[in-house]
Amino acid sequence: TDDQSRMNICWKNLVSGSSLAVCRPGFFKASPQSPSCSKCPPHSYTHEEASTSCLCEEHYFRRESDPPTMACTRPPSAPRNAISNVNETSVFLEWIPPADTGGRKDVSYYIACKKCGSPSGLCEACGSHVRYLPQQIGLKNTSVMMVDLLAHTNYTFEIEAVNGVSDQSPAARQYVAVNVTTNQAAPSPISIVKKGKIAKNSISLSWQEPDRPNGIILEYEIKYFEKDQETSYTIIKSKKTKITVNGLKPASTYIFQIRARTAAGYGGFSRRFEFETSPVSVAASSDQSQIPIIAVSVTVGVILLAVVIGFLLSGRRCGYSKAKQDPEEEKMHFHNGHIKLPGLRTYIDPHTYEDPNQAVHEFAKEIEASCITIERVIGAGEFGEVCSGRLKLPGKREFPVAIKTLKVGYTEKQRRDFLGEASIMGQFDHPNIIHLEGVVTKSKPVMIVTEYMENGSLDTFLKKNDGQFTVIQLVGMLRGIASGMKYLSDMGYVHRDLAARNILINSNLVCKVSDFGLSRVLEDDPEAAYTTRGGKIPIRWTAPEAIAFRKFTSASDVWSYGIVMWEVVSYGERPYWEMTNQDVIKAVEEGYRLPNPMDCPAALYQLMLDCWQKDRNSRPKFDEIVSMLDKLIRNPSSLKTLVNASSRVSNLLVEHSPLGSGAYRSVGEWLEAIKMGRYTEIFMENGYSSMDAVAQVTLEDLRRLGVTLVGHQKKIMSSLQEMKVQLVNGMVPL
Repeated sequence: TDDQSRMNICWKNLVSGSSLAVCRPGFFKASPQSPSCSKCPPHSYTHEEASTSCLCEEHYFRRESDPPTMACTRPPSAPRNAISNVNETSVFLEWIPPADTGGRKDVSYYIACKKCGSPSGLCEACGSHVRYLPQQIGLKNTSVMMVDLLAHTNYTFEIEAVNGVSDQSPAARQYVAVNVTTNQAAPSPISIVKKGKIAKNSISLSWQEPDRPNGIILEYEIKYFEKDQETSYTIIKSKKTKITVNGLKPASTYIFQIRARTAAGYGGFSRRFEFETSPVSVAASSDQSQIPIIAVSVTVGVILLAVVIGFLLSGRRCGYSKAKQDPEEEKMHFHNGHIKLPGLRTYIDPHTYEDPNQAVHEFAKEIEASCITIERVIGAGEFGEVCSGRLKLPGKREFPVAIKTLKVGYTEKQRRDFLGEASIMGQFDHPNIIHLEGVVTKSKPVMIVTEYMENGSLDTFLKKNDGQFTVIQLVGMLRGIASGMKYLSDMGYVHRDLAARNILINSNLVCKVSDFGLSRVLEDDPEAAYTTRGGKIPIRWTAPEAIAFRKFTSASDVWSYGIVMWEVVSYGERPYWEMTNQDVIKAVEEGYRLPNPMDCPAALYQLMLDCWQKDRNSRPKFDEIVSMLDKLIRNPSSLKTLVNASSRVSNLLVEHSPLGSGAYRSVGEWLEAIKMGRYTEIFMENGYSSMDAVAQVTLEDLRRLGVTLVGHQKKIMSSLQEMKVQLVNGMVPL
């Protein structure tokens, strides 16, 4: 019996891998004090007896700080589905975590930035000037923003997932690469301004070119004012990096700020630099009797000369005064002998030219027809066909373009209106405004040549790609549109027809404002309707004051921008659905607004409502909209809060009313009408046999019923929203 017991104990020890003396192969004892042997953890082994630890299998590793009982692990696989969003010289990257974390939880991310397209043809490291938000190394979240990149530059970003054993693996790095091209951008601020010669009435200044010019510097703008008198300032311009500022008061302190301009626009002003003029000279002429006469003569002469020079050379050296102005008009002021004009370049209406040909040739470059190759027709415009093709200018590489042609048999008025759009477009130069390459007017057909936008109009593109983009990508599109509109607003141009159909989008998802023809009457626009004051305007996109009183301003463009936001977030849904134009006008006047699109972040919907304020002075300006969208992009977590889905019904003032049986006689008829008849049987089987029952359907209900396609969910929920809207004859109240 004792022998049998001893044999049982030995057998149990063998089975458990322990013995009274040593551990057998495949088992280990980390310390002599351990009561028994432990089996080697996953991905580790030992072939020897009495092992105190197990070795890791090939391609698996263990950190020094990992306990011997922990499984051996390996580096993670590459991150997945990386997407980019380019915004001038900033790039936002977002990705999905790796499919294989290597068996560890300490996964973080590293971003490698490479600048490509150097003369050697090789990529090189980006350098220390690039900033990473929140950081480049040790990222825990799956997104990052790179800022302060160079304009018009090709970059490759490599996103690598790393964990605690990545540095032990000799294998090649596992990463996902994203290639982007940055846009045109304004120059960075000037950082160094030095004073030169100082006299009692003048100060000489010099400065260094911006660290990141982002293009060729066209000119510098010098703003100065007497200290503590900021409300009255003067601006002069210079093409050089030095200037002497005259006409100053003796023994006075002046504040100077300088900014640079490229084709993309002005950069930010430098910090304030404070310099003081010399005191009045004590030397005086022995003949004091002539001083008053001379002083008066010189003063009058200087004033007259300044006025004349101001008119003749206003383009090169103009002084401006900041004054309280009516936002609807531009005023000219005199101050210290300077003519005061607006600080920014101003849009000039080509219709003010007696000869429209003069306007075209002033603002648009003439292109030889032989330089253009038309490849295919891609659409029809108001005046003729729209084609894609290629442009080969002397000394430059061939590149793709879009070509608008003027149809045969045109009238002189049609030709004038056709080229009028080129005269407008040619005045703009911004990365979010469609770029005019030139015109063909000296041969037939008459053509307008612009940059080619691969993805076409934004509304069509969104409908084709319903539900395919992240919220950040959609916000990036909206930011680009707002930036373009800010530029137009600063130029003094009112678009009047801002809508997703008039936004073009390229292969990098950069949106550009186009269609500058609403200075003409919209006789051929299917979205336009006659108003009581005559003419046609696009009712669904137009602010109430513009519909009622033809009062078009940048504030009415902001209203239209709010509608564009709604179109983008709803992936090209038609604003106000099938309501008639008259019903839209009535509903908006009564204070109703479009409901929030499905899965819309609360911050975006609030911005839409701000754009739809009835009082146009209460609406945000485009620069405020750009700033707000920038903040959302830098802080993606702020977009995770959605508009409360349960509030959508109460917002529509539906209360407890049924949908009304007059719209559709049955659930099947309703689903067939919206081309969702395939779900009729599922709805009926789950108790949704009446339109009153269907009225209570939520997005979660649709998923439970098996409606998993995002596009189908949107279509059904939008149809329900539309019926509820029709029930209350309007939209969401402010």
